[in-house]
Amino acid sequence: MTIRLTLYIAGNTPYADQAIANLRHLCETDVREEVHLEIVDVLEHPDRARDQKVLAIPTLIRELPKPMRRLIGDLSRTSKVLFELDLQIADPPGGQGGTGDSDNLPDGSDL
Repeated sequence: MTIRLTLYIAGNTPYADQAIANLRHLCETDVREEVHLEIVDVLEHPDRARDQKVLAIPTLIRELPKPMRRLIGDLSRTSKVLFELDLQIADPPGGQGGTGDSDNLPDGSDL
């Protein structure tokens, strides 16, 4: 199954660059499934942002698989992004499971 993610940013800023880098790293190292990532600059494509009702940036939308999920703001906490978007975690080399970071999930449990 392929996961389709769209990241909405505004311009070429350090904050946008960091969001892109965080998300690419997560997709390459922490997500088990194949990921199709699209990056949309709302300054260049305001119609796309309007159609998706993007009100703040960065906004990350998981379009597939359904149901759609959204995450707005900081993408640096890997476990939070994985949890909020309901993504399957890749097994690291050695088969220990988890993401390699020590963030706690909203319910207080660790991945």
